[in-house]
Amino acid sequence: MTLLRSLLFNLFFYVWTSLILVVGLPLMLGPRSWLYHLGRFWVGGIMAALRILCGLRYEVRGLENLPDGPVLIAAKHQSAWDTLIFSLLLWDHSFVLKQELTWIPVFGLYLLRAGLVPVDRKGGSRALRKMVAKAKHAVSQGRPIVIFPEGTRVAPGQKRPYHPGVAALYSQLGIGVVPVALNSGLFWGRHRFAKKAGTIVLEFLPQIEPGLHRKEFLRRLETAIEERSRALASPNHQKMLMPQAGESTQQID
Repeated sequence: MTLLRSLLFNLFFYVWTSLILVVGLPLMLGPRSWLYHLGRFWVGGIMAALRILCGLRYEVRGLENLPDGPVLIAAKHQSAWDTLIFSLLLWDHSFVLKQELTWIPVFGLYLLRAGLVPVDRKGGSRALRKMVAKAKHAVSQGRPIVIFPEGTRVAPGQKRPYHPGVAALYSQLGIGVVPVALNSGLFWGRHRFAKKAGTIVLEFLPQIEPGLHRKEFLRRLETAIEERSRALASPNHQKMLMPQAGESTQQID
C-alpha cells in the first residue's frame, strides 16, 4: 500500500509541478511577491497530497524563536521535503542552493527570478565571495536566508562536515542564526521512492547571537542541530506523537 500511495503522489507531483510552471510563466513579468504567492500555492498542493495520498503530516515547533527582520536559518537536511516547507513558513525568503538547480529548464528561471543564492560548489573562495555578496543584498532587503550547512541530504542519525559557507555568512552578515532540527528523513528518505505515513517534526531552535568566534559558532550550531535532530528521530519521540497529529502552517510575515 505504501508503494501504491507513493506512486500516486509522484504522479501528482510531476503533473502539478508542470502545470504550475506553465501557468505561472506570466507572473515572472511582475514583482517578486507574485512568485512567492505562486510558490506557496505550489507547495501547499504538495503538502496536501502528502497528507491525503501518503498519510504524511507535519508539525512545526519553535516559531517563537524566529526574530523579526533578516536572520540566517541553518537547517538539517534529510529529505526533499526540507527544500519545500520553508515556502510555507517564511515570506520572501532567500535560499542558498546549488548552482546546478538553476540550470533546470523553466524551473531554474523561477529560482533566479525569486532572488535566491546559487552557489558553485566547486568554485572555491571566489564562489564564497559571490555567495556572501548576494546574501548581503538579500539582508539589505530585510529577507531571511535559509542554508543547509551540510550541503546535501544526510540520513537520520548521521552527519557530514559543516561547509565553510555557513560560517562565512555568519561572520560577514552580522545577523543571528536560528538552527533548525528535523526528522523528515524517517518518512521521505534520500533517494527513496516510498513516502511513509507519520508526522514530520521541524523545530526552530533558540537563536545564536552574532559576533562569536568562527569555531565557537560552528560548535554551537552543530551541537544544537545534531543533538535535537537525533532526539526527534529517536523511537521514544516517535511514540509520543499522536497518529493523527495536526499540521502547523503558520506564516511568518
